Amino acid sequence: MMQPGDHLDPACRPVASTRWRYEAETQTARDTEIAVEWPVNIRYGSVPYAVMMATPLDLEDFVTGFSLTEGIIAEASEIRSIRVADEAEAITLDVDLTPGRFRQHLGRQRRLTGRTSCGVCGVEDASQLPRAEKSVAAHAPIAAEAVARAVGDLRSHQPLHARTRSVHGAVWCDHEGRIRLAREDVGRHNALDKLIGAVLRTGEAAADGFVVVTSRASYEMVEKTAILGAAALVSVSAPTSLAVTRARAAGLMLVSVAREDGCEVFSGELAG
Repeated sequence: MMQPGDHLDPACRPVASTRWRYEAETQTARDTEIAVEWPVNIRYGSVPYAVMMATPLDLEDFVTGFSLTEGIIAEASEIRSIRVADEAEAITLDVDLTPGRFRQHLGRQRRLTGRTSCGVCGVEDASQLPRAEKSVAAHAPIAAEAVARAVGDLRSHQPLHARTRSVHGAVWCDHEGRIRLAREDVGRHNALDKLIGAVLRTGEAAADGFVVVTSRASYEMVEKTAILGAAALVSVSAPTSLAVTRARAAGLMLVSVAREDGCEVFSGELAG
């Protein structure tokens, strides 16, 4: 099996393809750049926990955000170190937790097997679904102009998508809509986990900004954003019914079908 490192760019790989033009009745052999999807083993204290299919970029951010949204840690300082091993069949992330947090982790049970960006795989009962433990803190109002600005700048912060047209993006913006952090992945949940990890590891105050994702707003995306404590979740596609219910329960502003010229607000209120 080819490893991500076999190509200079671990996130993108040229693959032979044939491009067809129906009306012109032509076909052209070419190399097409495609996004890398690769197994990532996540282990805590050398104990296997999950196998996720992800783009092998920003993996320290990914496992930090994943650990928070899985409830394994409550803050980034509970991770003492992250070791990345690029092996023959997968990449392994070994996470060293603080002793108290590791003992708590060993007391939990969860089975999660490799799906691209799966948010609830392995959950055995609905009561085990991840939920934000507290409501989103009060924050300064977000203006419609800030949402429009963020959405308008979104594509310029997606270099991998520009090359492959097959990855999701997640960005964190300040209250004026300026994009401060951006992450990409083949999985929408993975992209958001990477962004969450980046916010934690850079020490940014999550409540001082909002999240924009290039996907729909599903239940899991709402919960992850609420767990982070960001002021709002903005999605370019529509929300699901449970996403709206959970956003309202958590006090999270939810803005969807967001474009430069308009959006739909399902939870909270935008400032004029």
